[in-house]
Amino acid sequence: MRRTVDVVYWVPRVLSILFLLFLSLFSLDVFSMRLGFWETVAGPLIHNIPAFILLAALIVAWQHEIVGGVAFLLAGFLYAALVLSTAVTGQFEWFMLVWILQISGIAFLIGILFLVGWARKRRTGRARGSHDEGHARPRSSAR
Repeated sequence: MRRTVDVVYWVPRVLSILFLLFLSLFSLDVFSMRLGFWETVAGPLIHNIPAFILLAALIVAWQHEIVGGVAFLLAGFLYAALVLSTAVTGQFEWFMLVWILQISGIAFLIGILFLVGWARKRRTGRARGSHDEGHARPRSSAR
């Protein structure tokens, strides 16, 4: 039981960190462009706004898994909607479905894992103040 609790606790957090690092890699394309100094400084900051928002959600989700679950699921839906909205403008290419799978799919997985951890925590009663990995507190004998 303890091992399962550890896996359910750590997997979404580690995957979130790796996912945020993956998203941050996309901002490095700014350095291949021939931009001025300020454009080069501002480019990575602007490209990383979604990663910064998800980082803030991860910080809150470290203690409140429901926040991480909702935030990563919303991020996945938002990214999929933005990519699919290009189909309306006529600029849709089939490889964009792979983009959706890579970005939204990972975000959905992380969100679901956070929700599983949240549900398990609620079910075991840890959300009500017991911090001993779901085991009942021993009753004190009042004699």
